[in-house]
Amino acid sequence: MTAPRTLVVRLDSAGDVLLAGPAVRAVAAGSSRTAMLCGPLGAPAAEVLPGVDDVLVHDAPWVGLEPPPVSRRDCAALVDAVSAGRFDRALILVSYHQSPLPAALLLRLAGVPWIAADSEDYPGSLLDLRHRRLPGRHEAEAALDLAHASGFGLPPGDDGALRVTERPDTTHLTGPEPYVVLHPGAAVPARAWSPARAERAAAALHEAGHRVVVTGSRAEKALTARVAGRHGLDLGGATPGLHTLAGVLGRARCVVAGNSGPAHLAAAVGTPVVCLFAPVVPAERWRPFRVPQVLLGDQNAPCALSRARTCPVEGHPCLDAVSDAEVIAAVAALLGRPAPGAAPVRPEDAYGTERGATV
Repeated sequence: MTAPRTLVVRLDSAGDVLLAGPAVRAVAAGSSRTAMLCGPLGAPAAEVLPGVDDVLVHDAPWVGLEPPPVSRRDCAALVDAVSAGRFDRALILVSYHQSPLPAALLLRLAGVPWIAADSEDYPGSLLDLRHRRLPGRHEAEAALDLAHASGFGLPPGDDGALRVTERPDTTHLTGPEPYVVLHPGAAVPARAWSPARAERAAAALHEAGHRVVVTGSRAEKALTARVAGRHGLDLGGATPGLHTLAGVLGRARCVVAGNSGPAHLAAAVGTPVVCLFAPVVPAERWRPFRVPQVLLGDQNAPCALSRARTCPVEGHPCLDAVSDAEVIAAVAALLGRPAPGAAPVRPEDAYGTERGATV
């Protein structure tokens, strides 16, 4: 029997696409060709995932922070592109609060004969496999569950962790010395420190003896310059493409970041993460996957589970109230050395723990 041509759909951000990586590898192991359909923000992540042969891009009007208006022309173009791919199967990956049915309708119009997805809604004839997501599953595990239910399994020796295809040498950007990365930005402001708080954290890390490298996109250049100040190396805008950023994160001793794409990219290159996790979404579903980690942030704050994009509480207390001592202790725990004058923090297992909250 000929292996199928398979399309994996994940229309969200780069972090969500990175979390789909284990499922994509499982699909690729059982397919003759594997493509991903992503939104504009997620496409760069798809390009660095092992197992992806082609990337299709569609700015879906039912997904994203600033969704475009519905366009008959754009939808028709997507239907034509999917039809040209001659896919035998499609898996639509969505988060627990999303519906796969708009994408399934377009794939059905494109002639895809077999479609699977997690769906709480009645799918009619849009899905051939209506899978039920297990409660509380991490996004990476839930995607892999759907792949398994669709007949795809990880190849022998694949442990199901996050991965990227390559990690270039970025010594020319960072210098040869050991360093800690601080990534102060996030696509959703509620999931990051305020600029002033991040600036103080960079100074505290420097004073604790760490060489601090501050990363961010070109659009975040003003933020990274402020945070780095006199205490860190500003690489804002200097890491175009996720491959370059993966190289910087991969050489770091640990990464301090919010619940964002760079935190998941750090996990994909095996770097420990101090994750500033705002409780607007549940940590059990979006925490860094299968790397040593410490979560910081009040998971019982008033904004908990609100999915708010901008903090609804004055002063952003769930993250800005995290003290310098907590940050220094968390970094020390991941580096395996005590922080001077601070109570020790020890990750409970290989995949991490939370501090400052109960998850």
